[in-house]
Amino acid sequence: MKTANYLLSILKSNLNIFWSWGSHKFVAIENGLRFNVDGFIHKGIVEIIYNEGSDLFDIKLLSNRLKEVKFIEGIYIDQLIDVIDDNVECCKNYEQRVRDKYSLPL
Repeated sequence: MKTANYLLSILKSNLNIFWSWGSHKFVAIENGLRFNVDGFIHKGIVEIIYNEGSDLFDIKLLSNRLKEVKFIEGIYIDQLIDVIDDNVECCKNYEQRVRDKYSLPL
């Protein structure tokens, strides 16, 4: 539970990016945190797991049916937000896609 709360506090350090993923359903897992996302690139589940041996974090992207879509290992704590954002939300023409989805003017 400590690890999950710590990870959640790290992710919330940049609320604009964190909420842009459509983050919800937060669950403490062994050595980590699991939550659902609804991003432009990935819609499903993200797991962040602390790897005690390397003192780094691993990230799993899972489908809603828990099938592993991508595994990213060896992430430093200060890279977590950027790595998750690059794999969940940020894409080519990101600003245009946001404007289109939410009917925002140019």
